[in-house]
Amino acid sequence: MVISNFLENRILPLRGIRVGISGANGALGQALLKSFYNSGAHVVGITSSRTNTKVLDDRNHLIPVKWAIWKCGEEKKLASFLKEIDLLIINHGTNNYKQQYSQIVSTFMNVNAISSIRLLNLAINQTGWYREIWINTSEAEVQPAFSPLYEISKRLIGQLSSLYNCGFYFSQGIRIRKLVLGPFNSRLNPIGIMTPDFVAQQIIYQAKMGMGLIIVSPNPLTYVLMPIVEFTRWIYYTGLMRKVDFKSYDQSIFHSHQKL
Repeated sequence: MVISNFLENRILPLRGIRVGISGANGALGQALLKSFYNSGAHVVGITSSRTNTKVLDDRNHLIPVKWAIWKCGEEKKLASFLKEIDLLIINHGTNNYKQQYSQIVSTFMNVNAISSIRLLNLAINQTGWYREIWINTSEAEVQPAFSPLYEISKRLIGQLSSLYNCGFYFSQGIRIRKLVLGPFNSRLNPIGIMTPDFVAQQIIYQAKMGMGLIIVSPNPLTYVLMPIVEFTRWIYYTGLMRKVDFKSYDQSIFHSHQKL
């Protein structure tokens, strides 16, 4: 099974597959919907917004997006949608400080990290299963983002996704790709250097090339630091977690605490 999935993941056919993208109303989410649709995939937008943006293809035709509404802490409501998906891209996040200080830490950790792990857990435990999962972690894992809570929460999801990849790829043949992205223009970062369309196209291009660690950044240091960090984690995690049974692992920490 592992060898079969390994080969499938290297090929990554896009035409006809069903792709679910969280954070689909954001700039990158919309760009990914468009890029996957143009590649022949069926797209599902997963969003917390009640107002869904119309997404257009290269010929300004409306893309038929199937929308799923959710919010952090209610990931189980997405179970029926996840059963229809071949590829899940966990892309949602926040960098919004417009709250009372007492709420900011909880919001950043829940949105940027804990909800992503809950969604990953839900996906992994669906019967039938997907080809793989992609998680957008950001280059804030290894570079300053001038937002301390954003950096802390993204480093948490980055380390957890690395741990999950080590465990589930070898035990169940499930591949988790990591998207390490630099600053792109969006509502959260209006001064981002890269365009969302460019980032989305690069993500798909590198995935087609078989890359498990997908890096899109104008900062050359990220291309040096992230592979070193990932390799170090891989050695450390696989060496110390060899006796963990990932086929029956305990998810209670992520299901029983809705707020930090």
